Amino acid sequence: MSNQKHQYKDIGGQAVMEGVMMQSPSDESIAIAVRRPNGRIMVTCKRNEPLSKKHKWMGLPLIRGCVNMVVMLKMGMETLDKSTQMLGVMEEEPSKFEKWLIDKVVMAVAMVLAVALSLFLFVALPSGMATLVGKGTDSRFVINLSAGLTRIAILVGYMIAISFVPDIKRVFMYHGAEHKTVYCNEAGLELTPENARRFSRLHPRCGTAFLFLVMFISILIGAVADQVLFALFSIEKLTFLGRILRSLLTLPIVTGVSYEVLKGLAHAGDSVIVRILRWPGMMLQYLTTREPDDSMLEVAIASMKAAKAGPAHYGENLDANVYVYGAKGKKPEPAGDGQANENAPDEARKDEKEDEKNDEKKDGASA
Repeated sequence: MSNQKHQYKDIGGQAVMEGVMMQSPSDESIAIAVRRPNGRIMVTCKRNEPLSKKHKWMGLPLIRGCVNMVVMLKMGMETLDKSTQMLGVMEEEPSKFEKWLIDKVVMAVAMVLAVALSLFLFVALPSGMATLVGKGTDSRFVINLSAGLTRIAILVGYMIAISFVPDIKRVFMYHGAEHKTVYCNEAGLELTPENARRFSRLHPRCGTAFLFLVMFISILIGAVADQVLFALFSIEKLTFLGRILRSLLTLPIVTGVSYEVLKGLAHAGDSVIVRILRWPGMMLQYLTTREPDDSMLEVAIASMKAAKAGPAHYGENLDANVYVYGAKGKKPEPAGDGQANENAPDEARKDEKEDEKNDEKKDGASA
C-alpha cells in the first residue's frame, strides 16, 4: 500500500445493522447499503449538502469540529433507523401515527437519553474522580490527568462489554469492512473484495480515534483552563459542580481541537512521529473492529460506489445482486457466481412487490 498514490477524498462512514453507511463530502451524498436475510444487497443514496456550504462560518477551523460532532450524532441515529427499515424485517407497514411516533418522539427521546448517559459517564464520573484526587494533591495537571484516565477507562470498559453482544460483533465486522473499503478507494484501486481485503481494518480517521483524542486533549485543555481560572479569579480548586460546569464550557474547544488534530494526522504522511501520535487511537480500534468476510466487503463496496455516484446516478450499472431500495421500476435480475445470486431470484421478485408497496415514499432514488 505504501507504493500506491493515495487519493484522499475524505470519504468515510459508519457501520450499521448488517450494513455500512458511506458519506462523500465532495459528492454531497450519503449512501447506505445493507444485506437482507435473503442475501440481496439493498442500497439507497440521498443528497447531503454540508452546513458549511450554507453557512461559511460553520466550515472554519475549530468551529467545524463542533458542528461535525452534532451533525454526526443526529445522522448516526437516523442512519441506524433507516438501515433497520431497509433490512425489510418489519412484519407490517406502520401507520402514519406510528411513523411519526418512531421518527420524531422515539428518536428524540433516544437522543436525549444517549446525551444524558454520555454526560454522566464522561463528565460527571470523571469530575467526581478529579474532585477526590484534588483532596490529596494541588497539582492541576495530576487532577485533570485522573479525570482523563477515568474517561479512557470507562470508554475501554464499555467497548469491551458490548463486544460480547453477538449483533454488536457483526457491527464491528462491518466497521472493519468500511475501513478496508475506504483504504481501497484512497489507494485508487478497483473496488473489489479481493483488493479491499488486503488492507488494514484500522484507519486514522476513525471515530474511535477521535474519541481517544477528545479524552486526551481534554486533559491538557482542562489543566490550562484551571490555571486560567486561578490566574483570573484566584480559584485554587474547583468543586464537583464547578468542575462539571468547566468541562461543559470547554467541551466545544476540546472537540474543535481534537477534530483538527485528527484531520491533520490523517493527512500528515507516514513518518515515525505521525505513527507514534496515531498509535493510541489505532490500537483502540482493535476493540471496535473485527476482520470482515467477503460478503461484508461487498456491502461496504456497494455503499462506497453509491456515495461516489451520487443520488442521481447510483442506480445505474448496479453490481450483481445489488438493488435500489424503494425503486418504483423493475430492478436488475441477480447475476454472477456468488452464492447469494444463486438463491436470490424468487425472493427478489417477492421483495420487489413489498418494496413498491411499502417503500416508494421513502427517500431512495429510483433506479
